[in-house]
Amino acid sequence: MSHTQTRRGSLSHKMARFFGARFYCTNYIRTVDYDRVRLIEINRPSVRNAVNDTTAKELFTAFKDFEKNPALSVGILAGNGGNFCSGYDLKELASKDEAPALSSPFSVSSPAPMGPTRLCLSKPVIACLTGYAVAGGLELALWCDLRIAESNVILGMFNRRFGVPLIDGGTVRLPALIGLSRALDLILTVREVAAKEAHDIGLVNQIVPVGKGLEEALKLAQQIASFPQDCLLHDRQSAMQASLGQANNLKFEYETAEGLIKDAVKGARKFSQGFGRSGKRIH
Repeated sequence: MSHTQTRRGSLSHKMARFFGARFYCTNYIRTVDYDRVRLIEINRPSVRNAVNDTTAKELFTAFKDFEKNPALSVGILAGNGGNFCSGYDLKELASKDEAPALSSPFSVSSPAPMGPTRLCLSKPVIACLTGYAVAGGLELALWCDLRIAESNVILGMFNRRFGVPLIDGGTVRLPALIGLSRALDLILTVREVAAKEAHDIGLVNQIVPVGKGLEEALKLAQQIASFPQDCLLHDRQSAMQASLGQANNLKFEYETAEGLIKDAVKGARKFSQGFGRSGKRIH
């Protein structure tokens, strides 16, 4: 991946200085490599780190680069500016007559709407959840191996308000993680899930104070990277293989949602007009 060095004063930049690492960025992604850990940070804070087509491609490329780099053992996915990710950028979706990024043929070798969510990496990734981690943002978090959440985090399938289907693994990974009954609760409603409940049901692994998420995620990543990797990666792969028949299930989720994309565009247009926010119905 090509990067441009930056000197901005974000949290990730401060952490990079603290850990002695160098800080780089592309258009909407910022990365820090320290020792055997790569931090990949979504950098669209003005839209709560909503993912547009460019961001999805950059995330996909960043994680492909992480996967093939033998010097890196653990990844961290975070969001800049106080939020993890608010999902797919509905304003960008609203501007389209169709949704070409969503209606392309299913492929594990090209970016998903949220970027890397079809990749089956051989190395673990930790999600650092801050602020809003909702809709496609929650699907990104589910794609990760572990989730560290700051105490004020808000999770939920808010895409339900706008008729936007889950096509980045949400219907596959969420039931596997927390069980079908709890998963259906989140999939069928638009209710917010706070950090404590998320921890209680197994949606997040650890709760930390506000402002400490990235620091704790880096410590955990370094701990995991310190273990003998061959054994760790074998056991991880075996556990994941046992829990998910992932590739076929992800393909089913995506292809059966194709006919819903026109409704998703209509819902996105209502979002861009200000309807449906703060939990209000749009119908």
